[in-house]
Amino acid sequence: MNSSSQSSPLVRGMGLLEASAANMLEMIGIGPFITIPIILAAMGGPQAMLGWLIGAVIAICDGLVWAELGAAMPGSGGSYHYLQEAFGPRRLGRMMSFLFIWQTVCTAPFSLASGAVGFANYTRYLWPAMTANQGKLLAAAVCLTVTVILYRDISSIGRLSVILWVVVLLTVGWVLFAGITNFNSARAFDFPPGAFNLSTFFFVGLGVASLNAIYDYGGYNNVCFFGGEVKEPGRNIPRAVLYSIAAVALIYMVMTVTIIGVVPWREAITPGTLANKAIVADFIQRLYGSRAATVMTILILWTTFASVFAVMLGYSRVPFAAASDGRFFRPFARVHPEKRFPTFSLIFTGISAALCCWFELPTLITSLIVIQIVARDMAQVAAVILIRRTRPDIRLPFRMWLYPLPALIALVGWIYILSTNGWQIFLLGIGLMIVGVLAWLLQSRLKAEWPFEARSQE
Repeated sequence: MNSSSQSSPLVRGMGLLEASAANMLEMIGIGPFITIPIILAAMGGPQAMLGWLIGAVIAICDGLVWAELGAAMPGSGGSYHYLQEAFGPRRLGRMMSFLFIWQTVCTAPFSLASGAVGFANYTRYLWPAMTANQGKLLAAAVCLTVTVILYRDISSIGRLSVILWVVVLLTVGWVLFAGITNFNSARAFDFPPGAFNLSTFFFVGLGVASLNAIYDYGGYNNVCFFGGEVKEPGRNIPRAVLYSIAAVALIYMVMTVTIIGVVPWREAITPGTLANKAIVADFIQRLYGSRAATVMTILILWTTFASVFAVMLGYSRVPFAAASDGRFFRPFARVHPEKRFPTFSLIFTGISAALCCWFELPTLITSLIVIQIVARDMAQVAAVILIRRTRPDIRLPFRMWLYPLPALIALVGWIYILSTNGWQIFLLGIGLMIVGVLAWLLQSRLKAEWPFEARSQE
């Protein structure tokens, strides 16, 4: 598997810095700027910060799963390769990898659209008269613009990622500095009565808060999707995954505490208030005035745009990898003849994301996370264990610490989030997988592949 990745038509042009930048660009997008009020409302007070902690633990444990698999099989496509090899490349692995591509094609546009819709929502601070339809058109325009920008070779994308990353860090740095230097601990830790009563409301609320935290942490696996374009992947992929999780977890926790140390959490969870619609803009306005809030809003829009850029970079490589192996529709395997990047896959992803911008933001976020857990994340926990036990031929340049404990903790975390969020969407995810299995069976029958192989071939 390690040697096969070397035959990729793509160019390994991204080092550790560029790969980490691409990860953090996806992680630090619009997420924390729009979900802080949602997370606070989930538990009715600052005790919801436990959701950030639970999310960080799950992200670190799951990140170790991605780090081990990504270093072992550093080709573009991520889970497509991991699931295929773990479950048997000629048997069940074919179905598992097909289902991953199936759910990716369905949910990648949700991820991109959620960032673009968040971009449009935050634009309301600068354009208060913007209508709902204008907001949806703006979100679609963001997706299409990013598609055009990504239509270039990977080396220039790596340089552009670093430039975008620097501005993102400056934006976050300003928020952290403003919060730390104006922090009011009494306001930040103004817990309501019974905040820590271990009731059903507490655990359900914690599950909702954790789901939104996972959405905000999402992106630490981005490097695995374009692993075929990373230099020294056995070394750089695990580092990019773990460095980005550690940095972003610290940033988010400090950011949340310091923001609600300035903006009362009760205002943040009240619909219609500026704190509820654009909490960071309200935060800066309270401290430095409306002009500074306008500058911050522009920086947040930049950060969001950069995140959509990073997400599309990774996801556009997944159908390409499968199509290159003959396991998905042939047009997705098309590569630019000179600059060597996936063309059709990128364009398809961008247009699909633009169409998904007509859904509401909460629907996009919940659908994305729940379906990913059902179709990918839980299967990958099994994959890392199966590869350790049944595939000694696959070299492991990086091994997760304290194996198998992180994988099991991640599995428990995924089950907890599923049990406390959106049963309707959970059933939608199951339904999506059933349709995917039927589509795979049809494809296998047409190709006379397992389980429809002729007996003489077995």
